[in-house]
Amino acid sequence: MKIDDRCFDCLLSRVGLECRLCGAGREKTRQVQEACAALLGELRDAPLLHPQIASAMHRHAYALLGIPDPFAELKEESMREAIAVCRKVRGDLAGFRDFVLASIIGNTYDYGVKGHTVTGDFLSYFRQEFAAGLVIDDTVRISRLLDRVVYFTDNCGEIVFDRLLLEYLHRHGSSVTLAVRDAPILNDATLEEARALRLDRFVRTITTTGCGCELGVRLDCMPEDLSAAMDDCTLIIAKGMANYESLSEYTGLPPVAFLMAVKCEPIAEAVGVPRGSKVAMLREESR
Repeated sequence: MKIDDRCFDCLLSRVGLECRLCGAGREKTRQVQEACAALLGELRDAPLLHPQIASAMHRHAYALLGIPDPFAELKEESMREAIAVCRKVRGDLAGFRDFVLASIIGNTYDYGVKGHTVTGDFLSYFRQEFAAGLVIDDTVRISRLLDRVVYFTDNCGEIVFDRLLLEYLHRHGSSVTLAVRDAPILNDATLEEARALRLDRFVRTITTTGCGCELGVRLDCMPEDLSAAMDDCTLIIAKGMANYESLSEYTGLPPVAFLMAVKCEPIAEAVGVPRGSKVAMLREESR
């Protein structure tokens, strides 16, 4: 997706959160936000997708703040909470749709999206959203494509719920290539968190999306092992909005299952659902 004018306030609100997480004072915060706003102004008409512009802005903010991972404590907190919730709900999950829905509810661990709040009582929230179900439910069609999967993760906390889905895929014979972020950006999961959760037990290999501190998926700089897996897979599973914003723009890909909580109006309009919807949406095209 291309950047929408409504995205600018949301992006700059995340810069404000990064400043608060780093303990930046009022003057430093003003300087960083002004510098990031100027960069957004320069990039808004560039031939770049939204995640590429957002990534450039966050890299600029991190450099100005002098901290490579402002979200480190929030990531640890969300992982602890998600583990506690998973222990209580995993016994309620049965078939493929249940595990997909659980992983999508986990996608709401996303800090700094304007108008979206990570709930303080995630167990109650999980049960409420699980009962509400999916607004778009292509899980039956998705379930027929699970032989060889490339699985793009998104946030910390969320990957604890992804682990439940990965266990299900492993039990049912799927060969999974798991791709996490190449370097810390926002609260997205990296190799450090994937290894801490021992996700290697349920997948063929764990790799990264490449490109360093970068949101979404870029085909032009992904590592060779991921590119080869993309060429050979029967299904791509893409978690979250940034991966949707990237992969929805590419053609000639294998079938893509977009699993996400829709947390902003531009994406809600693109998908055709109300904001807050949970969707498991399959895109198939002839290659």
